[in-house]
Amino acid sequence: MHLLLTDRLTCPRCGPEFGLILLAERIENRRVELGVLGCPNCRDSFPIENGFGDVRAPPRRDAPAGLAGEPEPRPGDAAEAERLIALLGVAQGPGTLALVGGPARHGEALAAAVDGIHVVAVDPDLRLWPDTADVSRLMAAPRIPIFDRALRGAAVDGRLGPAWLVEAARVVARSGRVVVVDAEDDASASTADVLRAAGLDVLAAEGGTVVAARR
Repeated sequence: MHLLLTDRLTCPRCGPEFGLILLAERIENRRVELGVLGCPNCRDSFPIENGFGDVRAPPRRDAPAGLAGEPEPRPGDAAEAERLIALLGVAQGPGTLALVGGPARHGEALAAAVDGIHVVAVDPDLRLWPDTADVSRLMAAPRIPIFDRALRGAAVDGRLGPAWLVEAARVVARSGRVVVVDAEDDASASTADVLRAAGLDVLAAEGGTVVAARR
């Protein structure tokens, strides 16, 4: 986990108004390999081990299976990373993007393709993946543990459900985009409707992919 990212992390119990404090035991090349993130409000703590952060509110049990689909370290798909870059509308850095669920496996390829971009990859599967320079790996619940409107964009797996779409909208800054892949809409609340209710403008919706932006 990149050292600078720890300044943007918030407590999953207390909410995005409460930042976390880092107690690092081992830092290498400005990356936290071992340490603890603590909340000064609720006094809960969240471990970082082998560069991977567990930022889940209790009750915390064994790490669940994720949506990345490849718990063993393997390269992401460069073509899919390029597609996500185009949908997110980010041609160059600086900035930080969140990839949540399935899109997280493409974090390394995306970061390599865009200079100055840092990726926060959120999925339990990534705990077995190696650290890379421009990707911070973590698992989180029940929210994305980032301050409001702090990121340039977010790509989210639609199978995670509406609450994560709302979270993606919350963390995206002005002019930033939220991209939803594998959207699973039903008659009660479509992905596009959820994003509109969260304050975004829907730019496109086709074939299970929805793109929305904060104006």
